[in-house]
Amino acid sequence: MGYSYKEAGVDIKKGEKAVDEIKDIVKSTYNPNVITELGGFGGMYGLDLKKYNEPVLVAATDGVGTKLKLAFLTNKNDTIGIDLVAMCVNDLVTLGAKPLFFLDYLATGKLNIEQFKSIVSGIVSGCKEANCALLGGETAEMPDFYKKGEYDTAGFAVGIVDRTDVIDGSTIKEDDVIIGLKSNGVHSNGFSLVRKLFIQNKAYDNELINELLKPTRIYVNSILTLTNKFNIKGIAHITGGGIKENIPRILPDDKSAVIDINSFDTHPIFHKIQKQGNINNNEMFKTFNMGIGMAIVVDKDIKNDVLNMLSNLDETAYEIGVIKEGKKDLIMKG
Repeated sequence: MGYSYKEAGVDIKKGEKAVDEIKDIVKSTYNPNVITELGGFGGMYGLDLKKYNEPVLVAATDGVGTKLKLAFLTNKNDTIGIDLVAMCVNDLVTLGAKPLFFLDYLATGKLNIEQFKSIVSGIVSGCKEANCALLGGETAEMPDFYKKGEYDTAGFAVGIVDRTDVIDGSTIKEDDVIIGLKSNGVHSNGFSLVRKLFIQNKAYDNELINELLKPTRIYVNSILTLTNKFNIKGIAHITGGGIKENIPRILPDDKSAVIDINSFDTHPIFHKIQKQGNINNNEMFKTFNMGIGMAIVVDKDIKNDVLNMLSNLDETAYEIGVIKEGKKDLIMKG
């Protein structure tokens, strides 16, 4: 009798069982626009275009990076799915887009159904928070490719915005104000450095690990509420590259951003990271979000109204900087 696929390390029946066990929670993210059932070759989503004059689809894809190593270390996988959704949908809303649906990809050496369900439960939580449907996904069992208990995951999201409502930073002008929305910690960037400082040096405890595993905040509802009410000129998701690299991405070529680093509360975890690695401020600000998860640019005349609305939305927000004439760059003061 010859070899079977299962003997080679791929258990198709286990994969089918895993999908069966998550069907109900995945369906909890569905809305009337979802046409297909889970498990098909593709997912279909019906577009309601009545309120759009010139609809534009917006797509974003991302992963969680080496933050996964902390999930492997603790076997705590339920927050990783939230990170995965957040990294994609937060990118969508920077363009003013409303997230419609999300898909995930999960690859592992040997499928662990309980681990799989934990990851998907996080994805479901993230999709519900972002008001988007988990339309489908792919699970790949790849023996000998990943270490036991380890996996990689990627996400893909699609949103929609009217062309006239696209936020691209082109109208940003001198004296516009930069408002920062508070993060809840490291989110999902800079973990190669974090792991080098704490994990590889065994300078950690359970409290620190739990702090580092806090999932990336999802800002979708707050940002879309703002964009429906105010003229938001630019939005930056503070991800890889930190404050230093991400805010300039939305600036016109002849504008610079001046940030007062004393204008907001730096999350305590960043003080701990900076002290542990003896890291200078410039390196910190181009690696981490430093306590600001999203930055938005508005006209100075509406800044107080925007700040008041953010407060009503239970967002902690700060006026962190101003736009000036000059080469596209970010200048830190304070």
